[in-house]
Amino acid sequence: MKYIMFEDFSGDPLPILFPNRIGYLEFREQIPYTNVLSAGYVQMRPNGISCHGECKELSTQPRTEDAQIIAAKLEAPEY
Repeated sequence: MKYIMFEDFSGDPLPILFPNRIGYLEFREQIPYTNVLSAGYVQMRPNGISCHGECKELSTQPRTEDAQIIAAKLEAPEY
């Protein structure tokens, strides 16, 4: 899957995961948040979540903390 890490309106990182068949720019245009913090690919691996690759369309790549942020959001989703 692909992901884009946005900065939400309160300044917190917000990852959004989406299928590989959707382009980064196509997806980005649908989201109201201004700042893109990072983007790339995300996978579930035996030892946890892995973020890798790059997003040339948005001129960004995964950050070291992205996997931890995504894992935390999946483990304790906000309602």
